[in-house]
Amino acid sequence: MVRITSRLVEIAYVLLRVMTGLLFAEHGLQKVFGLVGGTRMPLFSEFGLAGVIELLVGLMVAFGVFPRWAAVIASGEMAVAYFTVHAPKGFWPIQNGGELAVLYCFVFLFIAAHGGGKLTLTRD
Repeated sequence: MVRITSRLVEIAYVLLRVMTGLLFAEHGLQKVFGLVGGTRMPLFSEFGLAGVIELLVGLMVAFGVFPRWAAVIASGEMAVAYFTVHAPKGFWPIQNGGELAVLYCFVFLFIAAHGGGKLTLTRD
């Protein structure tokens, strides 16, 4: 039983890393290119820079290219996004619309601590 569950944990972690990275990259596609239902932001604006970061580090996490470093950057970006955009609207994330930023922040923090796991293009 332990062998089966440990194998499932590895697969589940890779799926978590890949899907989190791809979903994060979609936010970048919205801001940088106006794709997937988003609005294109000026590249040299706060949201444009956020979009570039989301697109690049999201793909890096998904494909396992220096995933620890990419996840640290993504986690930091989400912390900054929460405190600059969401927190001024209220204390609780559910109240201020920041629950996704908080979730991304802590999932990326976990990925940074855990590393890329299996199926990465570079070593941590």
